[in-house]
Amino acid sequence: MQSDKVRATDVFYIQSLTPCFGICPMSRVIPAVLILPLRRLWALDKFAYSLRVFIALAGAVLWSWQQNDTHSLIPLFLGIIASALAEVDDSWQGRIKALIVILVCFSVASLSVELLFNQPWLFAAGLGISTFVMIMLGAIGQRYATIASATLILSIYTMIGIEQRSSAVPVNLWHGPVLLVVGAAWYGVLSVAWHGLFTHQPVKQSLATLLAELGEYLIIKSTLFEAVRGVDLEARRVALARQNGRVVNALNQTKEMIFSRLEGQRRSSKIDRYLRLYFIAQDIHERASSSHYPYAALAEAFFHSDVLFRCQRLLYQQGKACRALGRALLLRRRFDHSESEQALTDLRASLEYLHAEKGTSRRHLLRSLQALLGNLAELERQLASADNPDVTTTDGDSSLFDRSPHGLKDIRERIHGHLTPTSPIFRHALRLSTALVVGYGVLMLIHPAQGYWILLTTLFVCRPSFGATHRFLRQRIVGTVLGLIAGWALISLFPEPRVQLAIAVLAGVSFFATRDSRYMLATAAITLMVLCCFNQVGNGFGLIWPRLFDTLVGALIAGLAVFLILPDWQGRRLNKEAAHVVAADSRYLREIIAQYRTGKRDDLAYRLARRNAHNADAALSTLLSNMLLEPGHYRRDADEGFRFLIVSHTVLGHLSALGAHRASAQTVDDRLVDVAGDIADYLEAIALGLSERRLDAGDNPAPEVWATELEQLPDEIDDDRRLVQTQLALICRQLAPLRGAAVRLLLQDKQGVD
Repeated sequence: MQSDKVRATDVFYIQSLTPCFGICPMSRVIPAVLILPLRRLWALDKFAYSLRVFIALAGAVLWSWQQNDTHSLIPLFLGIIASALAEVDDSWQGRIKALIVILVCFSVASLSVELLFNQPWLFAAGLGISTFVMIMLGAIGQRYATIASATLILSIYTMIGIEQRSSAVPVNLWHGPVLLVVGAAWYGVLSVAWHGLFTHQPVKQSLATLLAELGEYLIIKSTLFEAVRGVDLEARRVALARQNGRVVNALNQTKEMIFSRLEGQRRSSKIDRYLRLYFIAQDIHERASSSHYPYAALAEAFFHSDVLFRCQRLLYQQGKACRALGRALLLRRRFDHSESEQALTDLRASLEYLHAEKGTSRRHLLRSLQALLGNLAELERQLASADNPDVTTTDGDSSLFDRSPHGLKDIRERIHGHLTPTSPIFRHALRLSTALVVGYGVLMLIHPAQGYWILLTTLFVCRPSFGATHRFLRQRIVGTVLGLIAGWALISLFPEPRVQLAIAVLAGVSFFATRDSRYMLATAAITLMVLCCFNQVGNGFGLIWPRLFDTLVGALIAGLAVFLILPDWQGRRLNKEAAHVVAADSRYLREIIAQYRTGKRDDLAYRLARRNAHNADAALSTLLSNMLLEPGHYRRDADEGFRFLIVSHTVLGHLSALGAHRASAQTVDDRLVDVAGDIADYLEAIALGLSERRLDAGDNPAPEVWATELEQLPDEIDDDRRLVQTQLALICRQLAPLRGAAVRLLLQDKQGVD
């Protein structure tokens, strides 16, 4: 009886979906009991990627069986893996262009290795120069960096293939490169066809990820409203700032996915719907990141009231609603946010009760809570509109900023801007090219078996920062050991070649399913795949010790390189990143105040200023997280950096509150505009001092004077102007702590340099 109820409920959900979460006609003939599990599987972000890899690897295995040519299987597998690693998100038309570029790069790289393989000095020079050039191409954009990195990987795969043939001069120069490129082309064709059929699925998954990150942000934000004394608010603010970085990254990824499907194409109703959802998520983020009053003061003032508990519960329920919206989008099911609606009703009742109390000692705080209620009520309205974004209208233009290069001149300028030792990309290019040349020299000196795995390990482990390299180094070594043990056991237990190839295919799929989230397991999987494949053309057991030895040598070279060759210690860039944060906040404030004069418009200029401010905040949070992974002496600035992050994130919260409450009519006068301009100038002065390392504590009373003036609020002032003055005053109160944190950061940095 219970199962009948479940099926009936599922059918009801399927038949009552909104246009946003509509389903295909096949749902009418497939039983609901099968549709929902399939949808859950399809909703996994790695499922489609892994399925394409499975089809590609299985197709290569079937072809080798049909041709009775197991020797061709390894280069085909390696070509497929390199092509899958080079995959970038784009429309299917864009993927065709990218595939052509990938195949050309792969062909040139593979043939170059074949031609120079027997000439060590020329080979070493070519290896170093090509590596440096490929890494510098990453300055153009992320997709160029991805393709360049995959090209380097394929180059080393070519070396491994030549070594496996046990002949420096192959019988046929074209044989190895052709098989590698054929494997890459096979996967590329699958990718293009797949995204031609399911072009919007990655966008949907990215939106779901964004909504999940927003939900987590709201849940963390709710902990700040816990009316409990002795709570470590600083730790919670740091956690909130870190989560904000993840939200910003998700926003950027979603924006790029939508833009790639809008660029030069006829807009479809579905992509327009996703664009509206993206704008809704942007608005939710601005409202969620708003700060209307210091949380400690609110907790002290309303310690004996339930109003902060109501705020906390509402934010928590809205966070859960964001998560539920993401799941509903993926599973095409109904979206229910009734609990957050009820929490909003309860908060309104609590505030009405406080307003009805006699006495005015907390009147100004009640006004701040009222503004908070208005903000959360609008956030709730945005959640409700996300259930059916087709009825949502957007203010201003709906254009997206294009960050891709425009022409050869733009490409040249981007690369030229990074041709300096101060650039992290230049440092990484020089470091990695030197490490690979040293690795090549080591293998030529000691002639280890399967020595080119040294270069592959170095390439995978050597990362732009010490912290990332250290993390990947440990996971690479442990994963290799686990993979070798699993490979030895499975090859021994299943000597049948076809079973071993099936294991190799599954291991290859596991590598791509886990490489972004569980690198240790991914390394174990790819090691298992290598053992099973090489056991088809030789003795897989004989590869175990060479693979382990080469991994240790390659990891050692990568570790020494990142420590000794132009080490990119994060503390050396801390002042620059902090300066970017303050400068971006200044530009954000100017855009906000301009819209308080002319009326609310979510135009590109405003959205870009807002996004740049949050991007800078996220970049500083990421840099500080990376600092914690560095040796003790080099992370001495981290504590001061986190203190600066807390204050700067508080300023950003007040700016977000100003942005969230923009009205459609003029609400500020010339005096408020002048004060806002003075604040922006003060922020720019701090940014300049941080950038040039010339900032003193000083004794500038101007911010306190501005704050005192702004806090003189007569009772008859209207709520809109009161909110603007209150938020500007709160920002002024943060300027002295912000400058002090910046000065301490520079002093600590100077002591570290000395």
